[in-house]
Formats: sequence, C-alpha cells, structure tokens
Amino acid sequence: MAIHEVFAYLCVADTDAAIRFYASAFGATEKFRLTEPGGRIGHAEMDFGGWTVMLCDEYPEYGIRAPVSGVGSSVTLHLHVDDADAVIAQALASGATLERPASDAFYGERGGSVYDPFGHRWLIGHSIEDVSVAEMQRRYDALMRTEGDPCSRTGHSSDG
Repeated sequence: MAIHEVFAYLCVADTDAAIRFYASAFGATEKFRLTEPGGRIGHAEMDFGGWTVMLCDEYPEYGIRAPVSGVGSSVTLHLHVDDADAVIAQALASGATLERPASDAFYGERGGSVYDPFGHRWLIGHSIEDVSVAEMQRRYDALMRTEGDPCSRTGHSSDG
C-alpha cells in the first residue's frame, strides 16, 4: 500500500465564509467549489502555499457536522510559516480567537495557537533552532520535572 498524500478535510457551518476567512487570515486561495442548488457547498478546495485543505458545509443527514465553536477540538492543524507572530496577528485581525500567544518552545519552534471562527484549532509556528530528538527529549524531561504539564508548552491544550 502506498500513501501519496494526506489532506485535511474540514466541515464548517458556512464554507463560503470559511473560504473568505482562510484567504484573509492565512493567504490561502480558493481552487474550486461544488455548490448544490440551494447554495450548500458540498466540496471546496483551498491552496495553502502548495498544500490542499478541503472544506464542506454540514451534512447532518450523513453525520457530517462542524465542530461547536468554543468547545475545543481534538484536532490541531499546524501551519509552519516564516513569521508566526505576524500570521497569528493576521488571523486575529481576520476574526480568529487567540488560544495561546506566540512563545519559544523547547522543541525549537516559536508558535502559538488560534481558533478560527468555525471551531478549528490552528497551531502557527516557525523554526528558531534545529533540535535533535535526544536534546528535545532532554528538554521535555526537564520541562516535565518543573512544570508538569507538557501541553502548556507544546502548543496542544490539555483541555480539549
């Protein structure tokens, strides 16, 4: 079995609004959309700097539902960018909600996280140093001894 690509496929409550938000917040461009009579968008694709993210409106009749905004998410999308602080600021200006401001992390990245208006969590980061796996583990162990909650420093929330 060969896997050639993995795509994020996000269900949102309003795909048209999500397309506008992702363009404004992250500079993504719409590739195309398939719209049903009546306006429901069954499928859309956006280009995030060469990477495709797929979107659709809710299809409750098939169990396809958007996350509930403000409740947390079990999935985080990670955007690796040139300047995390600038992208976080742009996302906030476009309507995202700050979860965690940008900070330097033990694994060699500066990053923070936001929730988009549709309930999806985005970790936005950029590299600040190359860290070997052994050094990363050493730093992680030290962090666990001093802080106890690695999620507070890795960009992942322990509450959702």
